[in-house]
Amino acid sequence: MSTSSPEAVKKLLENMQTDLRSLSMECKKKFPPVKEAAESGIVKIKTIAARNSDILATLKENSSEVVQPFLMGCGTKEPKITQLCLAAIQRLMSHEVVSEAAAGNIINMLWQLMENGLEELKLLQTVLVLLTTNTVVHDQVLSKAIVLCFRLHFTKDNITNNTAAATVRQVVTVVFERMVAEDDRFKGLSRPPPVQGNTNRRSVSTLRPSAKDAYMLFQDLCQLVNADAPYWLVGMTEMTRTFGLELLESVLNDFPGVFLQHQEFSFLLKERVCPLVIKLFSPNIKFRQGNSSAASPAPVEKPYFPICMRLLRVVSVLIKHFYSLLVTECEIFLSLLVKFLDGEKPQWLRAVAVESVHRLCVQPHLLRSFCLSYDMKQHSTKVFRDIVNALGSFIQSLFIVLNTGNPAEWSTQEGGGPGAGGQGGSLTTQAAFEYRGTWIPLMTVSVQGSAKATYLEMLDKVEPPSIPEGYAMSVAFSALLDLVRGITSMIERALAKEEEEAAVRAHLVWEEMVSACWCGLLAALSLLLDASTDETATESILKAELTVAALCGRLGLVTPRDAFITAICKASLPPHYALTVLSSNTANLNKAYSIQGQSVQIISSSSESHQQVVAVGQPLSVQPQGTVVLTAKNIQCMRTLLNLAHCHGVVLGTSWQLVLATLQHLVWILGLKPGVGGALKPGRAVEGPSTVLTTAVMTDLPVISNILSRLFESSQYLDDVSLHHLINALCSLSLEAVEMAYGTNKEPSLFAVAKLLETGLVNMDRIEILWRPLTGHLLEVCQHPNARMREWGAEAVTSLIKAGLAYKHNPPLAQNQATPCPLSSSLSPSLSLSLSLTLWQFHFNLLRLQLLLLNPLKELSNVLHADIRQKQLESVLQILQSQGDSLGPGWPLVLGVIGAIRNDQGESLIRTAFQCLQLVVTDFLPTMPCACLQIVVDVAGSFGLQNQELNISLTSIGLLWNISDYFFQRGEAITQELEREEAALQKQAQEKGEPLNRPFHPAPPFDCLWLCLYAKLGQLCVDPRPAVRKSAGQTMFSTIAAHGTLLQQPTWHIVVWKVLFHLLDCVRKSSTTADKEKIESGGGNILIHHSRDTAEKQWAETWVLTLAGVARIFNTRRYLLQQLGDYFKAWEVLLDHIQSAALSKNSEVSLAALKSFQEILQIATPVKDSAMPTDALAAMGVPPVLIDPLSAPGPGRPLLRSDSMLERLTSYNGAELQAPPPGEESALEDAALWWSAWNTWYRTGTDSTRPPSGGTGTDRPSFVPSQPFLTALVQIFPALYQHIKTGFSMEDLRKLGVILHGAVSIPISSDASPFILPSYTEAVLTSLQEAVLTALDVLQKAICVGPENLQVMYPAIFEQLLLFVEFSCKPPQYGKMETKHVANAKYNQAEWVALNYVPFAERSLEMVVDLYHKTACHKAVINEKVLQNIIKTLRMPLGLKYGCPSESTWKLAVSSLLKVLSTGLPVARQHASSRKFDTMWPELANAFKDFLFTKSTPPDNVSIQEFQKNEAIDVEVVQLISTEILPFAIFIPKDFVGQIMAMLNKGSIHSQSSSFTEAEVDARMREEFSKVCFETLLQFSFSNKVSTPQEGYISRMALSVLLKRSQDVLRRYVDNERLSGRCPLPRQQVTEIIFVLKAISTLMDSLKKTQPENVDGTTWAQVIALYPTLVECITCSSSEVSSALKEAMGPFKDFMQPPVSRVQNGES
Repeated sequence: MSTSSPEAVKKLLENMQTDLRSLSMECKKKFPPVKEAAESGIVKIKTIAARNSDILATLKENSSEVVQPFLMGCGTKEPKITQLCLAAIQRLMSHEVVSEAAAGNIINMLWQLMENGLEELKLLQTVLVLLTTNTVVHDQVLSKAIVLCFRLHFTKDNITNNTAAATVRQVVTVVFERMVAEDDRFKGLSRPPPVQGNTNRRSVSTLRPSAKDAYMLFQDLCQLVNADAPYWLVGMTEMTRTFGLELLESVLNDFPGVFLQHQEFSFLLKERVCPLVIKLFSPNIKFRQGNSSAASPAPVEKPYFPICMRLLRVVSVLIKHFYSLLVTECEIFLSLLVKFLDGEKPQWLRAVAVESVHRLCVQPHLLRSFCLSYDMKQHSTKVFRDIVNALGSFIQSLFIVLNTGNPAEWSTQEGGGPGAGGQGGSLTTQAAFEYRGTWIPLMTVSVQGSAKATYLEMLDKVEPPSIPEGYAMSVAFSALLDLVRGITSMIERALAKEEEEAAVRAHLVWEEMVSACWCGLLAALSLLLDASTDETATESILKAELTVAALCGRLGLVTPRDAFITAICKASLPPHYALTVLSSNTANLNKAYSIQGQSVQIISSSSESHQQVVAVGQPLSVQPQGTVVLTAKNIQCMRTLLNLAHCHGVVLGTSWQLVLATLQHLVWILGLKPGVGGALKPGRAVEGPSTVLTTAVMTDLPVISNILSRLFESSQYLDDVSLHHLINALCSLSLEAVEMAYGTNKEPSLFAVAKLLETGLVNMDRIEILWRPLTGHLLEVCQHPNARMREWGAEAVTSLIKAGLAYKHNPPLAQNQATPCPLSSSLSPSLSLSLSLTLWQFHFNLLRLQLLLLNPLKELSNVLHADIRQKQLESVLQILQSQGDSLGPGWPLVLGVIGAIRNDQGESLIRTAFQCLQLVVTDFLPTMPCACLQIVVDVAGSFGLQNQELNISLTSIGLLWNISDYFFQRGEAITQELEREEAALQKQAQEKGEPLNRPFHPAPPFDCLWLCLYAKLGQLCVDPRPAVRKSAGQTMFSTIAAHGTLLQQPTWHIVVWKVLFHLLDCVRKSSTTADKEKIESGGGNILIHHSRDTAEKQWAETWVLTLAGVARIFNTRRYLLQQLGDYFKAWEVLLDHIQSAALSKNSEVSLAALKSFQEILQIATPVKDSAMPTDALAAMGVPPVLIDPLSAPGPGRPLLRSDSMLERLTSYNGAELQAPPPGEESALEDAALWWSAWNTWYRTGTDSTRPPSGGTGTDRPSFVPSQPFLTALVQIFPALYQHIKTGFSMEDLRKLGVILHGAVSIPISSDASPFILPSYTEAVLTSLQEAVLTALDVLQKAICVGPENLQVMYPAIFEQLLLFVEFSCKPPQYGKMETKHVANAKYNQAEWVALNYVPFAERSLEMVVDLYHKTACHKAVINEKVLQNIIKTLRMPLGLKYGCPSESTWKLAVSSLLKVLSTGLPVARQHASSRKFDTMWPELANAFKDFLFTKSTPPDNVSIQEFQKNEAIDVEVVQLISTEILPFAIFIPKDFVGQIMAMLNKGSIHSQSSSFTEAEVDARMREEFSKVCFETLLQFSFSNKVSTPQEGYISRMALSVLLKRSQDVLRRYVDNERLSGRCPLPRQQVTEIIFVLKAISTLMDSLKKTQPENVDGTTWAQVIALYPTLVECITCSSSEVSSALKEAMGPFKDFMQPPVSRVQNGES
C-alpha cells in the first residue's frame, strides 16, 4: 500500500492525532506548553483534513507547524517523550510531509539532542529516515545532519559508534545517489559548459544543488583523511583515517560515473585523492623489513596495516574506474604496488599486495589499457611487464625466502610439511609445490576468474594478521592463471571478431601485451610446473602455457611461442634429458630477465622427489646411455603437447620441430613403434629390454598412440603454410634420426618417417603442395645404410605413391588420358629413360599430378640397396595390378622403374622386376600410349641383357616376340596414333626451329618402333651367353620374316645396314676374338657337349645362326631388297661376310657359311608354274607382267619365292608393287651379282684349299678344311656356273682347276676318317670327289651345248681329269704333310689319313674316255694333243700293272686305252698328213711295251683263273694291234710299225732266259698270248694283196722276225735236251718247242699258198736254214715233240725240187 493512497493518508491522520494526544497526555503535568502545542496541533490536522482534497500537500506546506509540538517534546529531554516525538517525526518523514524549513528545525533539534547525548540510536535513525525519504535537506542543513552522524560515530558506546558508522556510510551514499538522480532528471537539458582550468576548488557555482552537496561532502572527506579542517562539514570534532578511507573507497567504487561525467569531481580526484593516497603510502614504501631503526638517522614510520590495506583498496578502485582520468597517477600506484611485492616488505604487506595484483589480473581490459598507456609509450615505465615480472619474482622469492631461512612471518606447521611427523613422511594428498626441499601447500583462494581477497577485507583488524603458509603462493598462482586466461580470451575474442568483420587492424597492442608479459609468465609457470606435485595444478599450469603458446602463434610471435613450447617439451621429458633442439632453444631464452634488480631465470628442473614414476626406458641418443625415467607428470605434459599440436597446429609454424622432436623422444622412451600406415603402436616387450612400463602408463599408451595418430590426421585441417611447417619439421627430425642411425646397427627412431607417411596419407587431396619435400626426404631415408631405417623410408614412399594413385583426385587422374597426348618417341636406340621423361613435359599441365606421384618411384631406382629396390618393384607390381589401366602418362616412369635393373643387383630383384614386365606385356600394352611401346621394347631388351638369371633373359626374348606380335596385330591403330603424335612433335620442333630428334628419324614412326625392336634383338644376339644369343637370333629372324612386310621400303634400307649387317659385324668380331680355352662343365651336373666346350665354339654357333638368318632374309625378300638403291653393295657386303665365315677356322661356321652361300644363290627349287597360275595372280590384281620377266630369263633372274610374293600381296599397307624393269639393265645387274658371287667363291676356294707352306712334315698345319666343307664348296660351283657361264673364260677355268685339285688333295684327320672313308675293301667315291667330278661334268656338258668358242676349254678339262687319273698311282701331296695310306694306318697313330684316290681316279678316267669319245674330232682336242696326253697318262698304270695300288686300275687303264684308241686312231690316221699326231706314236709304242712286257710280277696268290683272265686282257691288246694298227700301216710311221713287230715277235715266243731263277721257273707261260702274237705276225707276214710297198715291207719284216725266233728256240731245245739226259725238260720249254714246231708247219703251209713272187730270197734262205736244226731235234725223248716235229718236217718235201723261177732280188 503506497503512502499516498487514501487509506494510507487516513491512517496517517489518525496516527498523528494519536501521537499528539499521547504527547499532550505525557506533558500535561510537567510541560504544559508542550501539551498546548500538541492540542492545537490536533485541531490543525483536523482542519487540514477537513478542508483540503490533497491532504499530503497541505500537510507538507504546514509541516513546520505540524512538527512544532514534537520538536518541543524533544526539547524536554525526557526519554519517554523524546522517543515518542522522534517516532512521530519519523512517521511524518516517511510520508514525505516535511518541508525544507521543518527539516532544518528537526535537524537543529536533533543536534541538541546529540550534544546532550540523548537517544543516540534514535537520532541516527531519524537522520537516516529524513535523508533517505526525501530530498528536502540541502546544503548547510545536510552538512549539519552528516556532522551529527560523524559525531555520534565517535561516542564511547560501541553500538552507537557502529550504528553511526553505518549511518554515515548510508548518508554518504544517499548524497551521491541524489546527485545521480538529479543528473538523470536533467539528462536531456544542456548544462552550463564547465569552466576550463577551474583551479578554485571552492568554485562550485556550475553545479546543481545535489551535485554541489556531493562535491562539498567529498571534498571534506579528503580534507579529513588528510587531517585538514573541513570546509563544509562544520562542527566535526574528530575523525579517523581508516574510516575516511573506507568512505572514500565506497564513493569511488559506487559512483564512478559522477567523477567521470563532472569535471569538478574529476578535478577533485586528480588534485585531492591521488596526492593523498601517495602521501599516505610513503611509510610503506620506505620501510624495509629487518632494518633496525638505529641504523637510520630518522626513525622510519612503520607501515600500518589498516591504513595500508585501505589505501590498497582505494588504489584498486581508482585504477579500476578512473584509470582513463588518472593515467600518470595510476602509473605511480602500480609501480608502488609492484614494489610492495618485494621480498623485503612485511609478509602481510606482500600478501595484500598480491591480493591487489590479483584484482588487476582478473581485469584483462584494464591490463590492455596499461599496456597501451605505458608499455607502448616511449620513456614510460613498462608497467604491465613489471606487474607480470613482479608476480614471477614473487613466486620465485617464496621458494628462495624459505630456503634462506629469513625470519618468516608465515605461520608454519612444525616438521616442515603436513603430516611430516605423525605419518612417517608418507606422501599426502594435499596439493602443494615442492622445489629443492621447499614445500609450499596450495590452497583454494578464489574461484577462477574472480579475485576474492582475504586480507584486503579485514577492515576490523588493527594488527597485521598472521598469514597461513602457502596463502601468498596460492594467490599469486591464481593471479597468474587468471592473467593468462583473461588476456588470452580477450585477445582471442578480438581476433575472432576481426576475422568475422574481415577487417585488418593493428595487432600492435596485443603483440605488445604478449611481448611484455611472456618472459615473466614463462619464468613463473616453468618454475611452478617444475614444483607442482598436484595433477590439477599441473594441468592448470600446462593449460596456461599452452594457451599462451597458441596465442603467440596466432599473433606470429615466434620467440615467445617457441619458448613456451620448449617449456612444455622440457617438462615432458625426463630431467636433464639431452635434447639438442630444446637446449639450443633455451640458450636463446636464457638471457636473464632482470626484475627490480633481481634476476629471474628460467629455472631448470629440479629432482622430482614427489613424482610417481610410471615408465623406465632408453633415451634416444647416439651413444648408448643408461635408462631414463618418465613420471606421471611427464606423461601429463606429453598429453598437453599433443593437445597443443592437435588444436593449435595452425599456429605452430617452426615450433613443430620442438613439438615433434619431443614427441619422438617420448615415443621412443615409451617404446612405441610404427605400424601399418605409420600409426604408432606399443612395441612388444622384446623391443627394448630395459623398457619398463607400469600398469598406469600401459592403459594410457593406446590413448596416447591414438591421440598421436589423430594429431597427424588433423593435419588435413591445417592450411597449406602450416602443413609445410609440419612437413619441414618432420623432415628435419627425420634427418636427425638419420644422422644418429649412421654407423650404428641400433634400432633407429622411425617416428618422423612414420608420421610423414601418416601426414601424407591424410592430405591426399592437396598432395601436390607437400609431395616434393615429403618424398624428397623419404628418398634420402631410403638410401640410409641402416636397414630398418631404409625399410621404413621405402614403406612410406611406396605407400604414399600407392595411396596417391588410388585416391579419387578431382579431376581424376585417369581423365588425363582422355585427350590423346602427343608424346615424342625420339629416344635413342639405347633409350635413355630420363630423356623419355622430358618428352612428356610439354604436356605437363595434364599429367603433372600423376608424374609427380610416380616420380619418387622412379627416383628409388637410384638407390643401391637391394631391399629398397625390392620394395619398389613390389609396389610397382601392386600399382600395375590395381591401377594399371589408368596409368596413362605415368607409363614411362613405371617402365623406367621396371627397366632400371643392373647386373650388380641380385636375382630376386631382377625376378620381381621381370614379373612386372611380364604383367605389362601380357595385360597392358593396349592401354598404354603407343609412344611408350618403344620403352617397353627397351625394358624387355634390358632384361635380356642382364646376366644374373639366364631364364629371365630367355623369357624376355620371348616377350619381345609377343610384343612384335602385338605390333603386328594392332599395326594400323598404332600407326595412326604415332603419326598423330609425330605431327604434333614436328610442329613443335618447327616452332622452336629445331630438327626433330628421333632415332632412325626419316623412317615413319611405326617403322621406328620395329627398328628399335630389331636393334634390341640385335644387341641380344651378341650377348656373352650362348643360349641368349641363340634365342635372340632365332626370334629376330623369325620376327623379320613374319612381320617384315609391315615395313616401308626405305626402312628396309635401315634394317639391312643398321641392323643386319651391324649384327654380322659384331658377331664376326666376337667370334674371331673368342677364347679358345676349354670351359669346364657348367655348375655341378650340367655337361657341356664337346662341340660347345669353348667360347669360340659357342660363338661359332651364333655366327652360323646369324649368317643363315641374314642369308634367308636376302633370299626371301630378294625382290623387295632389289628395289633399294644399293642392293649390289649390300650383296657384296653379305658375300664378304659369307667369305670370312667360310674361311673361319671353325668347321661348323665355314660349312654353314657355304650353306648360306647356297641359299642366297638360290640353289633351291624354283616355283612350279602350277603352284601359282597366272590367272590366280591376275585375280589378285597383280599385272601379269610381274610373272613373265621373273620366270623368263631363266637362272639369271632371282627365283620367285611363293611366300614372299604372297606376303607382299597380302601385306596390309598395300604398297604398290612395281614390276622389275625388264631389259638389259637388270640382266646386267644380275650378271654383276653373280660374278661377285663367283669372285667370292673363288677367293674362298683358293684360300681354303691352298696347301700349308714350309715346315717339316711333323709340324701340325694350322688348319685343314673338313671334307663336308670342301664338298659343299665344290657343290656350289655347278649352280653358280649356270649364271656365269656366258662369261666364263679359260682363265676362270684354270682358277677352278686349281681349287678342285687343291680340294681333292686335302687329307682327312684321322679322327674323322672312319666317318668319311669307306672301309678299304669298298671302292667308293667320297662325296667331295663326286662333287669335283660333277663340277667338271657340268662344265663339259655346258661346253657341249654352248657356242663354238667354248670348245677351246675341252683340252683344259681333259688335263684336269688326267691329273686326277694320275692319283691312282701317285696320290697328291698336301704341302709337306706326311700322310699315311688308309690301309696301313692304324687310326690312332697317323694324324692325317690320305684318301683312297683309286675310285676317284678310275671315275675320272671313265669321264676322260666318255668325253674323248664325244670330242675326239674337235679341233682343239686334236691341236692340243689330247690323245697323246691320255696315252701318256695311262702309261703309268699300264707300266705298273701289278704294281698299281689297286688291281682294277690297270685293268681299267687297258680297257680305257682300248676305247680311246678305237676312237682316236681313226682320227689320228685322218690327220696323218698334218703330222699333228707324230709325237703320239712313240708314246703309244712305249705304252704297249710297258704293259705287255711289264717289269712287275703278279702277286703270289694269283689263281690260275685270275692269271688266265689277265692273259685274256693281253690278248685283247694284241688283237687291237692286229685290227686297228697293222692293217693301216701305210698311215703309220715305219719305226712305230717296227716296234710293234718286234713286240709281237717277242710275245710270240716263250722266251726264257737261260738262267734258271726260281721266279722264272714259276712264271706261268702265256701260251695263248704267244700264239696270238705269232698268228698276228704270220697274218701280216703273207698278205695276199700287196697293195702298197709299205705292206710288203711289214710282211717281210714279220717273217724274218719269226724265222729268227724259231731258229733260236730250236737250237736252245736241242742243247737243253742234250744236257738234261734222262730228265724231262720243264713243261713250259716243251710247250714252247711244240709251239715253234707248229708255227713252222703253219709257215710252211703259208709259203706254199703264197705267190712265189711274194716271198723274197732271204726268206727262203731262212726257211731252208731251219731244216738242219729240225733234223737235230729227232733225237728228243718227248712223244709230243716228236709228233709236232713230224708235222713240221713233212712240208719240206715240197722244197726238195728246185722251183721253176726265182726272184733274185727281194730287197734292194
